[in-house]
Amino acid sequence: MLDWISRFNICCFLDSHQYLLPGNTRECIAAAGSISCTHARYNFIKDTGTFVNSHSDWIFGHLAYDLKNEIEEGFQSSHPERIGFPDAFFFVPEYVLILDQTSVNIGSTHDDHGNVFEEILHVTRQNINRNNFQVLERLSREEYLSTIEKLKEHILRGDCYEINFCQEFYAQQAIIDPVAVYRDLSAISPNPFSAFYRNGERYVVCASPERFLKKTGRRIMSQPIKGTAPRDIENQNNDRRYGKELSTSEKDRSENVMIVDLVRNDLSKVCVEGSVKVDELFGVYAFPQVHQMISTVSGELREGVEFEDIIRASFPMGSMTGAPKKKVMELIERYECSRRGIFSGAIGYVDPEKDFDFNVVIRSIMYNNHEQYLSFLAGSGITFYSDPKKEYDECHWKASAIKKVLGAE
Repeated sequence: MLDWISRFNICCFLDSHQYLLPGNTRECIAAAGSISCTHARYNFIKDTGTFVNSHSDWIFGHLAYDLKNEIEEGFQSSHPERIGFPDAFFFVPEYVLILDQTSVNIGSTHDDHGNVFEEILHVTRQNINRNNFQVLERLSREEYLSTIEKLKEHILRGDCYEINFCQEFYAQQAIIDPVAVYRDLSAISPNPFSAFYRNGERYVVCASPERFLKKTGRRIMSQPIKGTAPRDIENQNNDRRYGKELSTSEKDRSENVMIVDLVRNDLSKVCVEGSVKVDELFGVYAFPQVHQMISTVSGELREGVEFEDIIRASFPMGSMTGAPKKKVMELIERYECSRRGIFSGAIGYVDPEKDFDFNVVIRSIMYNNHEQYLSFLAGSGITFYSDPKKEYDECHWKASAIKKVLGAE
């Protein structure tokens, strides 16, 4: 399926890798080609809302972090944007492929379902030979540690309580085969919200463990991640100890509950009063590279609430910003050296019933084939109790699978 859809100029491949996390209902879903798409140059959120409301088909696409500039008055993004994804893009696909444990369902606008199935079974593709390139850090270790100390000073002054700070790793004059890289990344780091996404010459190769938002009927659910510990696959006793230490870590629990409160506040803007609840608090889940602390927050949407209202209330996601959200977004713009673009945004779909599911774009490679520019970011939640050296190490744990795939370790 991935080989077949990747030939299209616009495509999206979403794979849960058989994880049975709360809320997961589809094993794999893919979209290829575009019969209609958004064309906004500004007012992306309004245009996206209109697009979603005006179509009763499957819709796939993304929301980029810099949509914050439309949500919060006076915000801007001054750093250069090197990958080139628009702030939002959605499309009605020519083909939709839904795979479960026993069958594949093929939706086509051309009445060629049988031909598509045969093409998928026999598709061949020519691998692209990657070149040798060097992965660099936008911030030196010393610059990173110094920045964390400055952020802790903001926390001490009461400007904020917690802030997600990210650093960029990048390569120039890089030639890769995005499909092959996705395959390799999925082999060593299969995650429940993985994605391969192509928009022209721009690609996202994503191994995300985090869900942003899922809507089912009137129920809306978010599953923020805050709290990370390393894995030790070679030593089960050590691995269990790391997971146990994460579950009892006061620093990580404090960080997690702050974001849970922020998500509860966001959802309360669009939900029935009193319906927002925490379904799970401080759940610890094991992923290939790290243990993660995940909480689940849900609520019942008010009548008349539409897609645009939900995005304005909840985006960007609290796990990738911090608390209070508006202030930390100002600090992120001041102290980060790269524009996030689609990183810490969301990729997903809206189905014909207007239900939807979106991930958080983390643990992801962003690549512009035309510019031969490759980028990936990694971050962590900074609190007053953060140890800058440990935060630096956490970023590298999170980036370890990507570095391995790119041969940068």
